[in-house]
Amino acid sequence: MDGASGTPGPATTGGVRIAPVVLKTLITVVVSTVAYVITNLVNQSGDDLWKLAVSIVIGGSALIVQYLVDFEQRLTAMETGQRRRTEELHEHFVHLSEAAGLLSELDQAGMSTSDVRRLIRSATRVGAHGPEIAKAFARAEIDSLASVVTELTGMTAHWPRDNNEWLLRLTACARRTIDATSSSVDRPFWDTDPAGDYLYAQTEAMRVSGVSVRRLFMLEAGKEDDEEFMGRFLQLCKEQSDLGIKVRYTVLTRNRHHRAAVRDVVIFDRELYLEFEPDRMDGKLQTRLDAGRSRVQERVSRFDELWETAVEPELEPEPRPVPPSQRRGRP
Repeated sequence: MDGASGTPGPATTGGVRIAPVVLKTLITVVVSTVAYVITNLVNQSGDDLWKLAVSIVIGGSALIVQYLVDFEQRLTAMETGQRRRTEELHEHFVHLSEAAGLLSELDQAGMSTSDVRRLIRSATRVGAHGPEIAKAFARAEIDSLASVVTELTGMTAHWPRDNNEWLLRLTACARRTIDATSSSVDRPFWDTDPAGDYLYAQTEAMRVSGVSVRRLFMLEAGKEDDEEFMGRFLQLCKEQSDLGIKVRYTVLTRNRHHRAAVRDVVIFDRELYLEFEPDRMDGKLQTRLDAGRSRVQERVSRFDELWETAVEPELEPEPRPVPPSQRRGRP
């Protein structure tokens, strides 16, 4: 018999397979025959009919015992399988309950559960059908997202490099104000693709959500006396002012906010800010996202202080075309 399933396994004799029913019958016949022989040896003078009846009873009992043993094994196997399936169903139910509870908490927190479901379904499809490199990339992206969101539970997150994606997404999420300090006053920077995307995102925020955008340029000491530099800078200010951005500038000295000249801060809705600061070791920009109330209030107060003392650039209006009737010259 097969111990795993509890069902009698087909016996083999010299390579010939014997069905379980035939095997039970053979065993019963053998037991009955042995019982008949033993009965003859014990009582040689007895009635042959009685001896035959005793051997039949013993053989039948042997057959019944075989079926009882088979039934017990089947019942044990069924109970074991049922217990295993019950444990699996319980574990599955616990996972489902946990997932449902997490989705409910997410919905109560005002987050989108549809995006979470979409992420799970998409990750499942990539894991089931994608190549190994795609699976590895998906795992890395999910791990990165999980790390950022986990950090945000402490109201702050860090990125070891310049993170334009955070800047663009937060610009799109702003609903009231965007206040930015900028040490980037060179025209080549503002002609780059990242700067163009940033300006476009701000103009869309102003157009779609009515966001008020203020940019405070910070000039190093002595730059205001450089006519060539100031000409390019004022042209930059005019271009951004024409987009609807409120522009001012301040000159920073070593005795007043000198470190701010190398640190750009963007404050969104006066509730969260991004700060870009060169790493002291290698000079590369690192990005910090912070929503801590006290730290945000500190940045807001500092920006308001600088804005109040900053200078509005004197921007010359574009010359208006002279109507033909007012033009002088030959008729």
